[in-house]
Amino acid sequence: MKIVIISPRPAHLQEMVQVLQTHAHQVHVFEGGKTRMPAIAEHERPDLMMVDGMCCDPADLAPVEQVTTRYPRTAVLLLCAQQSPEFLLQSMRAGVREVLPSTAAPQTLLDAVQRIAAKLQDATPHAAQGQTVALLPCKGGAGATFLTTNLGWALARKHSVLLIDLNLQYGDALSYLHEGRPNLTLGDIATDIHRLDASFLTACAVKVSPNLHVLAAPDNAIQAMGVTPEHVDAIVALATAHYDFVLLDMGRVLDPLALRVLDRAQTIAPVLLPNVPAVRNAQKLLHMLQDLGYAEDRLHPVLNRVDKRSDIGLNEVRRTLGQTLQWQTISDAPQEVQAAINAGVALAESSRNCTVVRELGAWAETLSPTLHEGHSGLLNRLFRRA
Repeated sequence: MKIVIISPRPAHLQEMVQVLQTHAHQVHVFEGGKTRMPAIAEHERPDLMMVDGMCCDPADLAPVEQVTTRYPRTAVLLLCAQQSPEFLLQSMRAGVREVLPSTAAPQTLLDAVQRIAAKLQDATPHAAQGQTVALLPCKGGAGATFLTTNLGWALARKHSVLLIDLNLQYGDALSYLHEGRPNLTLGDIATDIHRLDASFLTACAVKVSPNLHVLAAPDNAIQAMGVTPEHVDAIVALATAHYDFVLLDMGRVLDPLALRVLDRAQTIAPVLLPNVPAVRNAQKLLHMLQDLGYAEDRLHPVLNRVDKRSDIGLNEVRRTLGQTLQWQTISDAPQEVQAAINAGVALAESSRNCTVVRELGAWAETLSPTLHEGHSGLLNRLFRRA
């Protein structure tokens, strides 16, 4: 939520900023009093305007009413040293959502902001939410990153896609599609999480194509350690409001960060190869996911690099891991796939007629048969201008 704070006390401004930024709000501060409200509201158009230093004179509410009348989508919270019953009544009539003491405790302030945020969300028509698809390897070398990047490419033919590299310490998803290095990464967003909004998210992502954006993993271990589950949860929540698809390229560890984003995923796709060690690991992973309460209809395993000449195929794997799960299979095309990875391009660009390209296209179609074309088209136009 975008919050503007106006206060004549610089120290109090900083105290409130520290409280609110820890909860991923975008906070802008202005030193001064209530008379600055109309001009700041016009320029910033915040979701919430907090005004400190109010007195108990109802006559001081004129600029407040000016803001609430002209900008009905902006909620106003007042911080007052004294609160007479008459002032509280006049404040409510002026359109103020909450009135708190100037010395309100941090938790009291947070509770009030949360109440306002909930009311604003309820009053806002819900836009179509994008689908979140998480791919994670059952064993090293399963090809999860290749599938995530190239599935993203296939989906981006018709839809807007954000791919987030959540292999925080060793992620290299961007290199599968793009030769350059990112100017900003997931680590930069985590460092400046208070700035998080749609424009900042788009600015940090690399535009591989008009519809396919990639948010790269942090550049170094220090940045990676600074990324918390709360950071990623806020990023994914925002992304689903602005992209048709959010693809998550994940590592193998089911830590609190991984579980937080899996909670948001409509589709969880464990990726395995057709060999005995990989099937054993997949069995363990699927059992863990089921024990953690993830419904079976969200688990869509992917059997990658399937060779018809192999002793282990889909039928054998399904007998071991579950007949009722919805499976995807991707054929083995080692030369074409490796050439695309080495060149840093999508397989569809280097080997358009490869069987794997057709299979990825079919997979993309199964994920998106009912998406509203108007929603996608609007986003596509926005991204082409970005």
